[in-house]
Amino acid sequence: MGKDFEVIDFQQTPLGDLMLRRRTVATLGGLEVFEVKLGDEFLMTSLFHDVEVALADFALAELDGTALDVVVGGLGLGYTALAALKDARVRSLAVVEALKPVIDWHNQGRVPLASQLVGDPRCRFVHGDFFGLAAVPGAGFDPECPGQRFHAVLLDIDHSPRHLLHPRHAAFYEPDGLRQFAAHMQPRGVFGLWSDDPPDPDFLRNLGHVFISSRAQVVKFYNPLQGRDSASTVYIARVE
Repeated sequence: MGKDFEVIDFQQTPLGDLMLRRRTVATLGGLEVFEVKLGDEFLMTSLFHDVEVALADFALAELDGTALDVVVGGLGLGYTALAALKDARVRSLAVVEALKPVIDWHNQGRVPLASQLVGDPRCRFVHGDFFGLAAVPGAGFDPECPGQRFHAVLLDIDHSPRHLLHPRHAAFYEPDGLRQFAAHMQPRGVFGLWSDDPPDPDFLRNLGHVFISSRAQVVKFYNPLQGRDSASTVYIARVE
């Protein structure tokens, strides 16, 4: 590969071919960009990550008190996890990631935020299926703390509640799945979800069956590749 494009890692996974690549964008002054692809799907880019940061900021802003225990579902390039760790009230952060190579990239320092996440003693990576763990009552998300309940859970795995990386994830977004998941949370705990689609009235209705409050907030950000604003959605819901 030329110096302007490099495939850093390529792995076959149960969800498809996973690729971490680096490229420089000449039209942006030679900016170095890291990208994660799964099959034909773009999972993450370092070029814009405003919504991933907003996911953590919005959810944690809903919480009072200190000594917060937080789960992030989906590691990606680590932007949501790092945004959570910037809140000094966070006591512990478990990042649940189904794809082992993604965890390896961070442990091996192959992605830009790796040292900040690996070097923070509050943060640990959990290799596991977030959706499978969410459906098991009493199991918890962190095998080192079975049954632990969390003050905030921040989820960024599927593209949206309807645009899924795998069909088996669909049950999570229905009332029964959300109800099973909510049992993992502390009273008055907050659930945050990233979505690349506009607000979904059906999913908001499902949240309303389980949580005492819920909302969808559109977050706009500038997309320099397209030269215009783009938008994603952050859902915020609170348990009773």
